Amino acid sequence: MRAFREVVRIRAFTFDLDDTLWDNRPVMLAAEQALYDWLSTNYPRIGQRYTLDGLTGLRRDLAERDPELRYHMTALRKASLRLAAESVGYDDSLIEPAFAAFLEVRHRVKPYDDVVPALERLRDAGYLIGSLTNGNADVQRAGIGHLFDFSVSAESVGRAKPHPRIFLEACRLAGVESSQLAHVGDEPATDLKGARVAGVTAIWMNRPGHSDDHEIPFNAEVRDMNQLLELLGCDGLASHPG
Repeated sequence: MRAFREVVRIRAFTFDLDDTLWDNRPVMLAAEQALYDWLSTNYPRIGQRYTLDGLTGLRRDLAERDPELRYHMTALRKASLRLAAESVGYDDSLIEPAFAAFLEVRHRVKPYDDVVPALERLRDAGYLIGSLTNGNADVQRAGIGHLFDFSVSAESVGRAKPHPRIFLEACRLAGVESSQLAHVGDEPATDLKGARVAGVTAIWMNRPGHSDDHEIPFNAEVRDMNQLLELLGCDGLASHPG
């Protein structure tokens, strides 16, 4: 856990969601399977033409052809559904209901055990809390919206991490300067790089304990939310930060 000198000026936090506040792999596996089952039942020619892995490959190939879509998950998924539909003679009327079936399961998340108590502790300490994601997870639908003061997504801003605009929008919603915002996320190339470019304090949530050889600078590293509280002095409940 690295030293942390920026705590005195921080008034608000944003948190990445997937793999920062919950383990996203089982969530996505379940959501992908639910989507495939829904398509196979309601649009059987897709199930006859594609395996689950085949649909995943279709989406991956599309992202490689259009790099902008890599950080716009909803647009990418809908575009891949359109391609799959067209390839077997369906029109695009399936896109919205199919995506709704995916989203329903995609939001059946289980936050890490340290998440809810830590967010409650941060709120009690007077920090503003926001979510900031490139994905299509919504803290309201995930059942933890009451712990957040605001939410920012790549969809709502029109730019995705690491673009600084998404971080500056978080600052606007929180009513703070960029130097007063800290962003906590697990991905160096999006979370850390974007925060640093925007002048936001970058905190690496490194739950797996990866080495820091990615060469992207950050201000602090934590292994879980409890270590974040320790950095801030909130393990004993700090007073209002600002």
